[in-house]
Amino acid sequence: MSKKTYEQLRSHRWYGVDTLRAFGHRSRTKQMGFSRRDFEGKPVIGILNTWSDMNSCHSHFPQRVEEVKRGIWQAGGFPVVLPAMSLGEPFVKPTTMLYRNFLAMEAEELLRGHPIDGVVLMGGCDKTTPGLLMGAISMNIPAIYFPAGPMLRGNWRGKVLGSGSDVWKYWAERRAGNLSEEAWGELEDGIARSAGTCMTMGTAATMMTLAEALGFVLPGGSSIPAPDANHARLASDTGRRIVEMVWEDLKPSDILSLGAFENAIMAALALSGSTNAIVHIIALARRAGIDLKLEAFDRLSRKIPVLADIRPTGRFLMEDFYYAGGTRALLNRLRAHLHLDCPTVNGATLGANIEGAEVYLDDVIRPWDKPVWASGGLAVLTGNLAPRGAVIKPGAAEPHLLKHIGPAVVFANYNDMEARIDDPALEVSADSVLVLQDAGPIGAPGMPEWGQLPIPKKLLAQGVRDMVRLSDARMSGTSYGACVLHICPESRIGGPLALVRDGDLIELDVEARRLELLIGDEELARRQAAWTSPPAHYERGYGAMFLTHVSQADEGCDFDFLETGHGAPVAEPEIH
Repeated sequence: MSKKTYEQLRSHRWYGVDTLRAFGHRSRTKQMGFSRRDFEGKPVIGILNTWSDMNSCHSHFPQRVEEVKRGIWQAGGFPVVLPAMSLGEPFVKPTTMLYRNFLAMEAEELLRGHPIDGVVLMGGCDKTTPGLLMGAISMNIPAIYFPAGPMLRGNWRGKVLGSGSDVWKYWAERRAGNLSEEAWGELEDGIARSAGTCMTMGTAATMMTLAEALGFVLPGGSSIPAPDANHARLASDTGRRIVEMVWEDLKPSDILSLGAFENAIMAALALSGSTNAIVHIIALARRAGIDLKLEAFDRLSRKIPVLADIRPTGRFLMEDFYYAGGTRALLNRLRAHLHLDCPTVNGATLGANIEGAEVYLDDVIRPWDKPVWASGGLAVLTGNLAPRGAVIKPGAAEPHLLKHIGPAVVFANYNDMEARIDDPALEVSADSVLVLQDAGPIGAPGMPEWGQLPIPKKLLAQGVRDMVRLSDARMSGTSYGACVLHICPESRIGGPLALVRDGDLIELDVEARRLELLIGDEELARRQAAWTSPPAHYERGYGAMFLTHVSQADEGCDFDFLETGHGAPVAEPEIH
């Protein structure tokens, strides 16, 4: 049932009044070939499109935009496309994470500055999902998310390939001398065969699924492969629904709650999703005025098993996940633990949306009593090396490394690591703990996906394929290994990680949730007193703003001035 009249819409102030400015708005719209009947009395629906030629994951978006428009026209809305920063994960340097907050700011200001009544958010590649949602949450007008969808399975010499995960696997084999240049070229040809995001359970697939668990995606939409005709139909359904949401005045603030975020966390755990999701979920929650702590991830991890047998933790890919029943089926297997009364964008509760959803392939979405991993899809560690926390994905590591003590091999930054990691003279063994410093939000800058430090070549030749690795960086969701990530506070601001020296013993105990630097308190204090801050990476531009205002990983790496509660809310623009 409608809650709003046309006169109450934001766009009415631009189009529906008898003023000189409104005359200009109408005449300039007509300049583009639209008649007054096209827009008069209709909600204006923004389509925030993160397509670009530098984002292969979104290469199908030009066609999907037309299908979203089709639904908006059919429902009586007026669609307008607003290009937004694309953030193609493979191409943007030094890291897309440097620009997630930029996209969030752009999304919010695009919506505020234009006559937009509701918005379709088109994303999928890693940072586009959280960036778009962060901006929409802060703007708080009706918003629905349209996920790009995963690409098809890769293929090479009869083997199924998963993007990212198999890149790391076969690159290690090539560095070890076990893979020819010809075979490597064939892998390059076969690993990415269609439009869409990584089809492993990387950050893209994780965040698209979590957007549905939060309530922002039409039921089942987050797992449809990009080339599937159902994906095109989802686009039109999304366009039709956003028009209805505007009349109903269904906003992000009506959907989001602590329960909705716990649903998203439990979905991430059951998926063994990307560790990057932790940073993004915290940022989204803080935009919604919910102070979500790292503790929630660890608390829920102890009771939620890994059910999705998807690479890099498992065996299958997102295409298989979709055929097995997809997101609705996974959530239905979790229903005893979910907050089923949480509202969603289609106007129904999450519980109603997943009711009756079946799993068709138990090998892909496991039964509760036959999980991939009994608990602990993610683990939060603390100790004198990570006073504010660090994270690890236990299921992606070799089990014998989950409790380990070894001597540190320290790299001062990424360039140092790259220069020395394959040096035959490097003093390193399979028991060593590789430590990368200066890779956090301020240090790198932007907290890049450097956390899966490469295994030294001389150890690869000995058959070593996993080691304990520590950093204040992130790791690609498609990666694997005993990698401790997001160590907080980061080394660039004097966190304990900056104080580690070669040969120091480090203890990792995932079961006890402990990460310790095994030196005395007095020695630690002495090193802290002697530490000096390195010079800043940027002195001007966006980079300088980023370094000044970005928060640490345990707070979501958002800008302090963008979080809900920082200053008075931004008013609607005056029209003069």
